[in-house]
Amino acid sequence: MCGFLAEISFQNQLISKECFVDILNLSLKRGPDAQGYWNNQSSVQLGFNRLAIVELSEAGNQPMLSHNSKFAIVFNGEIYNHSYLRSKLDFKAFRGNSDTETICACLEEWGVLKTIKALDGMFALTIYNQETKETHLVRDFAGIKPLFYGFDNKTLFASSQYDQILKHPSFANTSINNQVLKLYLQQHFVPAPYGLYQNTFQVKPGEIITFQENGSKSSQEYWTFSTDTSYLINDEKEALQLIEDTLHSCVKDQLMADVPLGAFLSGGVDSPLICHHAKSLKPDLSTFSIGSHSLVHDESKRAALFAQKLSTNHHEWMLSANEVLSHWDKISLAIHEPLADFSIIPTYLVSNLAKRNVTVALSGDGGDELFLGYERFWSLAKNRHFQNSPKLLKKLIYGTDKVISGNKNINSLVVYNQLSSAHEGLHSRFKNEMIHKIFPVLNDVILPDDWTVYQYENSTNLSHLSRLMQKAEFYGMMQKTLRKVDLASMDNSLEVRVPFLQKKMIEASLQIDPLLSFGKNKYKNVLKKKLISYFPTIEPEKAKKGFSIPLRNWIQTDLKETFSDNLLAPTSTFYDKKEVEHLLKNHLSGQKDNKWALFTLYALNQSIKR
Repeated sequence: MCGFLAEISFQNQLISKECFVDILNLSLKRGPDAQGYWNNQSSVQLGFNRLAIVELSEAGNQPMLSHNSKFAIVFNGEIYNHSYLRSKLDFKAFRGNSDTETICACLEEWGVLKTIKALDGMFALTIYNQETKETHLVRDFAGIKPLFYGFDNKTLFASSQYDQILKHPSFANTSINNQVLKLYLQQHFVPAPYGLYQNTFQVKPGEIITFQENGSKSSQEYWTFSTDTSYLINDEKEALQLIEDTLHSCVKDQLMADVPLGAFLSGGVDSPLICHHAKSLKPDLSTFSIGSHSLVHDESKRAALFAQKLSTNHHEWMLSANEVLSHWDKISLAIHEPLADFSIIPTYLVSNLAKRNVTVALSGDGGDELFLGYERFWSLAKNRHFQNSPKLLKKLIYGTDKVISGNKNINSLVVYNQLSSAHEGLHSRFKNEMIHKIFPVLNDVILPDDWTVYQYENSTNLSHLSRLMQKAEFYGMMQKTLRKVDLASMDNSLEVRVPFLQKKMIEASLQIDPLLSFGKNKYKNVLKKKLISYFPTIEPEKAKKGFSIPLRNWIQTDLKETFSDNLLAPTSTFYDKKEVEHLLKNHLSGQKDNKWALFTLYALNQSIKR
C-alpha cells in the first residue's frame, strides 16, 4: 500500500521537480519506507512513496520501468495472483519478487487490457507507454484503492490523495462544482467519477481511462458487477461449500507478505470468518479489536470469545469517551477529501492499534454487500408488489398497514415512484429542504446526469431485485466504506486487505441465489450458518452491533467549541452562516439531533482547507 503522484503535460510544461516532490510528500504516511522519482525529461514525471510489503529490497521500489523500458508505472495495492501470472509469461529474468515487476512484464507481453483483466487484487495504476505516448489510469474492479486526477486538456495530474490534486498550479484555484457539492451533501461522500472541484475527477471501479499524446481522453469498463440471475445455485449445501472453498482460497492469497500480518476481529460475522481461515493457515495470527463501556454497543467481549476459540494473539483496546476524543484532531486531519462517516473514528483507532504490531491487516469489509447483510434491503424489498401501483393506492395501503400492524409489512418507502429512489433516499441524512436553506445557490442545481447508481427498474422477482439492490450498494454506499477504511488505515501506515472483495470471491457470491441469504427476518444467512459451523458454542449474534460514537452528545459538550469554530469561521462564506448557526443552536439545546448534517458540514470544511 503506497501513495503515488503522476504528472503528464500535453504541452511539455511540467512543474518543477521541487514543487512536485513537495506535493508528493503530502502522502508520506501512505508510504514511509522509500521515496522514488522518475521523469522522461520532457512531459512526464512520476513519484512514489512506498510502504514495503512484498519484496522489501530495492527490487520492489517504484516508479518502475518494464524490462524493455516500454512502460513506466506507479502502482498502489497488491496483486494476489502475481506468482500465477509470472508462470504464464515467457519472460523469466526477474530481478525480485514484487508484484509491480510482474505487472511490468505482463504489460510487455500482453498489453494493457489483457493485463488488467488478468489481475486479481486491489490496485490503482498509472501506466505510461514511452513508445505510443499513451497514459492509462486504472482502478481495481471493487474500488478498494483510490485514484484521483485533475485534467484540463493541458495537464493530467493523478494521485492517491485528493488534496494533492488541489496543490497543483493548474487546479489550485478551481471553483467548487455545485452539482458534486449537492451530491456530497446528500450521500455524505463524493463517489467516482467526481471530484468536488471543477476539472477534478476519480477513476471508477473497473475502469481504464486512456489519454493520448494530444490530450484526447477515452475510457472503457473492463469489469462490472453482474445482475444476471438466469442461473443461480439454490442448494444451500452447495452454496456453503462454494463460500468455504473460495473464502479460504482468498484468505490464503492475501496472507502474502514479507512483513508482520494480522486481522481485525469484531463480534459480528464477517471478520470472525476471515480470522477462522487465516488462523488455519497462519498459526501465529494476531487479531485486533477495540471496545467501549457501552453495554448496548460494545462487542469486544464477543470478539474476545472468537479470539479465545481461535487461540489468536489477541490485542484489545478498551476506550473511554475521553480517550476517543483525545484522537479527534488527528482523525480530522486524515480526512483529505469530503467524507462524512463518523465510523472513521473506530476504524482509525483499530488501525492505530494494529499498526503497533503489524503492517498488514485483513478486514471483513464487503460481506454485508455481497450477502445482503443490511436491514435496509428488506425495508425496500417488502414493498415490491405495490411499487407500480397508483400513488393514491400506495398511500392507502401504507396507512392501512400502519393501523393494522404498525407497518410491519409495508413501510413509508412504498410511496416512492421507484424503489431505487427510496434506496437512494435511505442513504441521505441531510434532507434537501435543509440543504437548500444552508446552500441557497443549490436550489436549482440538479445532480450530475451520469449519477445513475440508484437508477434501476422496479421488480417483483425477489432474486432479481436483490441483485439490483446489491449492485447499487456495491457502487454506492460500499464506496464510502472503502474510502473511510483507506483514509483511516493509510494515515497509520497500515495496509488493509479485504478477502470478501477479491475478484473470485465477488464472482462466487454472484453465483449464489440471494434468497439463501436474505428475506423477511433473514439477513446474511449463509455466512451466519458458516460461522455457526466454525463456532458452534458461541451464541449467534441477536442484533448488529458496533463501536458506539456518542457524537450527538460530544457536539453538545466536548466538541462544542471545535464545531462552532469550524462551521462558523469567517472563511466559511460559501453557505448561509446564519442557517448553520441555527442548525447548531437547535442541536446544542437538544431541540433536534442534527449530528449528521453538522458532521457533513464539518467534514466538508476540513477537506476544503488548502
